[in-house]
Amino acid sequence: MSKTDDSAPKGAEPQASSTETVPDLATAARKSASKGVWMGTAVGIGSAAIVAALLYTSKKRG
Repeated sequence: MSKTDDSAPKGAEPQASSTETVPDLATAARKSASKGVWMGTAVGIGSAAIVAALLYTSKKRG
């Protein structure tokens, strides 16, 4: 007995092949990695500014 298109459940959509989803996943990975790099850069710059301010104030006092 073979299945026909009529036997498929209603509302079922055909699944995309893996080759169609690879570019989307790669783009998403690049975008999320880019955001992480910018976040890390901002945190690093902020930390450096705090350290510089602390060093400056400690030199001013003594």
